[in-house]
Amino acid sequence: MTMPDLQSENSTLTPAPWTETRPTALLVLADGTMIEGRGIGAMGEGRGEICFNTAMTGYQEILTDPSYSGQIITFTFPHIGNVGVNEEDIETVNMARTAATGIVLATDISEPSNYRALQHFDAWLKKRNIVGIAGVDTRALTALIRDKGMQNAIVAHDPEGFFDRNALKKAAKELPSMAGLDLVPGVTGAQRYDWDETIWQWNKGYGKQQTPEFHVVALDYGVKRNILRLLADRGCKVTVLPPTAPAADILALKPDGVFLANGPGDPAATGQYAVPTIKAVLDAKIPTFGICLGHQMLALAIGASTMKMAQGHHGANHPVKEHATGKVEIVSMNHGFAVDPKTLPKNAEETHVSLFDGSNCGIRLTDRPAFSVQQHPEASPGPQDSHYLFDRFIEMMRKAKGA
Repeated sequence: MTMPDLQSENSTLTPAPWTETRPTALLVLADGTMIEGRGIGAMGEGRGEICFNTAMTGYQEILTDPSYSGQIITFTFPHIGNVGVNEEDIETVNMARTAATGIVLATDISEPSNYRALQHFDAWLKKRNIVGIAGVDTRALTALIRDKGMQNAIVAHDPEGFFDRNALKKAAKELPSMAGLDLVPGVTGAQRYDWDETIWQWNKGYGKQQTPEFHVVALDYGVKRNILRLLADRGCKVTVLPPTAPAADILALKPDGVFLANGPGDPAATGQYAVPTIKAVLDAKIPTFGICLGHQMLALAIGASTMKMAQGHHGANHPVKEHATGKVEIVSMNHGFAVDPKTLPKNAEETHVSLFDGSNCGIRLTDRPAFSVQQHPEASPGPQDSHYLFDRFIEMMRKAKGA
């Protein structure tokens, strides 16, 4: 289907030439749907699973979140680019690495209007080789994803408007399903490193942790920088190990706690090598905290199973309820797989649940000091309703250390 030209009359960007017969970008879905638009960002093709994100801010953090590896992001918020980009809001530990493979917008990229902006968003997309399309009816596309589920897609950008449409349709249809894919090796490193950077403060920037109280080993499945900052800010010396690190390496460091990081792909595939290590950590009764993929890894380690979601959860405005308190938190979400609560063993209890669809969002072990959540409590981007979970991890380590 052909979408209308939604070029903003107030945009100061010069739009790429586009007529009904020659668009400069195409979005081709695996089901054969073809959407025409204006090319933005890098030229070429971006391939992956298409999803929609409902966040109203934080597009730079979203695009550099390793959990989005292998995905094309449709932003439902129409004003993207208005705060520009900078070097401080990147979430990948490797500053040169980008997670998302493509971007879909309703209108042209907004001109930056923020004192922290160091670069135009379009120039940043080009630099990071992210292919994009603008001028798309993102409401209609979101409804399609909602009704048919996330499917594979290709976003193609050619300033001259020359596309082999049949070849693109064929390629989109033949892309591998996210189910069964282990994408963690593509977003992590093989080297151990230490982290001491603390959270950003107004007019001060990021600080340094100089008097740590605890030593935390973080298993990197695609960890975000702000998660590490929040741990450091709460008095932790953080040692980050690669996802394939054996249990012996972790135990040799004698950590006060172990953190299981977020990451992309199918948790069952990553679990082939991650689960044995996590089981050993749990057997050693080391306080353990998991987020996102780390939550799913903890569930797999205790014998539960995970399942592919139809449309997943992607945004910074998701309501989650904590059973123990009845409190409803507005949280940031980014996942396409979920823990099946029906498969949880007797020594695990569900702690949080999504109020959108009732899916599991948290577990706690009753016989070991371990818990995890599906949401992103580090709030980058997003509200800070779940920051208390980091304090809960600190108290768990303090209690274990005192004992």
